[in-house]
Amino acid sequence: MPDNLYDTDILIWSEHQADLLRRFAHGERLNDTIDWENVIEEVQSVGRSELNGCESLLRQALIHLLKLHLAPRSRSVSHWRGEVATFIADARHRFSPSMRQRIDLAGLYAEALSRLRAEARGKHDPRLPAVCPFGLDDLLVAEPEIEALLAKVGAAND
Repeated sequence: MPDNLYDTDILIWSEHQADLLRRFAHGERLNDTIDWENVIEEVQSVGRSELNGCESLLRQALIHLLKLHLAPRSRSVSHWRGEVATFIADARHRFSPSMRQRIDLAGLYAEALSRLRAEARGKHDPRLPAVCPFGLDDLLVAEPEIEALLAKVGAAND
């Protein structure tokens, strides 16, 4: 196999490395060399990717919760509610316990506010709390109570 396969065709590289690792695990002496440096990097990136995916879903849930708070009578309300429920369910499925220490919910909330400001051409809406009103457990529930989450947004501004 070409030496630069990692850079030119990651799919073929990963399949080949997985085959080599299986054979190695079963005690086979290999003439082919396992690409240890890139295998290690890829194993590490799997965790980072899962964390980033979970954070992205939580950020999207926050954005849609804030949109619901700002425009409770919008024609998009049912769509936003569906998005919140979907994003939370998907985040919950991706979440693993070790992520709890790594997820910066305050930072995700700040990013959500920033994206909403960008949509509003830089204007800050005073109806939005400056500090995240949620804890991770509020968002990662099996059946999110959207009204309760919205109440937390409103209560944070009182």
